Amino acid sequence: MIEPLELLWEEPGLPDFGLPPKLHALYPGTLGFDRPSLFVNFVSTIDGVVSIPATPRSNRLISDQSDPDRFVMALLRACADVVLISSGTLNGSPQGLWNATDAYPPAAAAIADLRHRLSLPPEPAFAVLTGSGSIDPEHPALVAGALILTTEPGAAALGARLRDGVEVAVLPGEHEVEVDLEAAVRFLHARGLTAILSEAGPTMLGAMLAERLVDELFLTVSPLLAGRSGEDVRLGLVEGIDLLPETRVASRLLGVRRHGAHLFLRYGIK
Repeated sequence: MIEPLELLWEEPGLPDFGLPPKLHALYPGTLGFDRPSLFVNFVSTIDGVVSIPATPRSNRLISDQSDPDRFVMALLRACADVVLISSGTLNGSPQGLWNATDAYPPAAAAIADLRHRLSLPPEPAFAVLTGSGSIDPEHPALVAGALILTTEPGAAALGARLRDGVEVAVLPGEHEVEVDLEAAVRFLHARGLTAILSEAGPTMLGAMLAERLVDELFLTVSPLLAGRSGEDVRLGLVEGIDLLPETRVASRLLGVRRHGAHLFLRYGIK
């Protein structure tokens, strides 16, 4: 088990689910969300790199193999009704499973206790956004109960290739292979999935920020520097859209925690 994170500062009056004692000891302070809420979680190097697509499991590399980062990931999943990812994230993690109890195994029992206290099922629901339907139907995360949020062309491309019990929801899209993100959020809310954790990549984050869909950002800052040489693609936190100068997306600091040389920042997005 990790050593506890150190609480350096936290805004008073934040929502508080009341973590079980074992989790509260590791994550001091408060953790909770108003409903509905969409929150995102990233790990970044000091110089702002969050993903190296050419490197398998680059998030583990970027985090410097940080177990506390895995713990916070597990904790956020434990608070969520649904984990939402994009097809790019799914395809980039061919063995990934976006559940709560396996994200940080030493805390699995305490994570299960938290979900029980919150009257949530053992694991959050799992949803994938894919406008084109270009996903591996045999991916181990696509089991019964998984949701595929797609367009009409995407649903046609998927056909009957998915396992039994995987649900396909056809949603509107501005373009043929782009799912309308606001429609996707409305669909999840209609299912009662109002605490949404997005673990999609920086391109989808940019689109969500532009549509004012994001309520909170959890950002782990690793002590590593990644650099950029131009020889491979290294993605920053927000990709695919220019937010400044025309679009102003501001945030306020909600909390700061530390574990060794890693910082764990929590922001509210205005």
